[in-house]
Amino acid sequence: MEHAITIQSDDIELAATLHYPTNQTGAGQADCQRWPLVIICHGFIGSRIGVDRLFVKAAREFSSKGYLVLRFDYGGCGDSTGDYGAGGLDVLIEQTRRVIDYAITIDCVDLSRVILVGHSLGGAAAVLTAAKDSRVKTLVLWSAVAHPHNDIVRIVGRSEYEKLPLGGAIDHHGYLLTSRFFDSLAQHQPFEQLRKFNGDVLVLHGTADEIIPVDYAPLYQKMFWLRNEGQCELDLIYQADHTYSTSGATKELFEKTSNWLSFIQKRKNDWNDWTI
Repeated sequence: MEHAITIQSDDIELAATLHYPTNQTGAGQADCQRWPLVIICHGFIGSRIGVDRLFVKAAREFSSKGYLVLRFDYGGCGDSTGDYGAGGLDVLIEQTRRVIDYAITIDCVDLSRVILVGHSLGGAAAVLTAAKDSRVKTLVLWSAVAHPHNDIVRIVGRSEYEKLPLGGAIDHHGYLLTSRFFDSLAQHQPFEQLRKFNGDVLVLHGTADEIIPVDYAPLYQKMFWLRNEGQCELDLIYQADHTYSTSGATKELFEKTSNWLSFIQKRKNDWNDWTI
């Protein structure tokens, strides 16, 4: 069962789709009919659909395994109102938190299992959100941006970025990216903030990613392992590109994510049984 909804974030209306579990004898039953929640954060100038419908497929896959899944469009993307390039990474973080605000009011949500899945720039937004919002318990990063300003400048093109007038904007695929947008990217550093998050993390990356370097994945793992709490697992998907565009890469991405989420929940249940 899928529902189109609208979530308010200041004066922006965020378009979203809520997927209810289709297998209610799965992940939800173990927690007294309370469902674990997955929120999907899309990347730079993306949408809740994703390239080749990646996030639609992901949401339906996870909901079939007993998860409540919420995928949404950041302001100015997809069906949401607003101007994406007028804000910045701080706005993306705030909008992600407003989506969490909405999601945790759903009666059947297991508040101990709030999971952010972030892709590309959405991965950086997910890390930064988790670092300041204790309601996030678990992180899954798909091909995550590590250096927001440098990575987005590289995607836009250094020569185009250098044309950015002070206080003005440059056009990138019809999105007007302002100097405030780029300034905000420079102010937020995932590697510096991630130690504030003490939950478990899964880092996944395709070895054929030509957009965001696969080298970021082991760096993320190393930085997460320096924390006092929380574990981090890394897995690479051989020959997968940035958007996991082949059917094999997509299947592997979903399987690795689902299996890891099941593993950490089983570990938690086993630990609780042992401590009792």
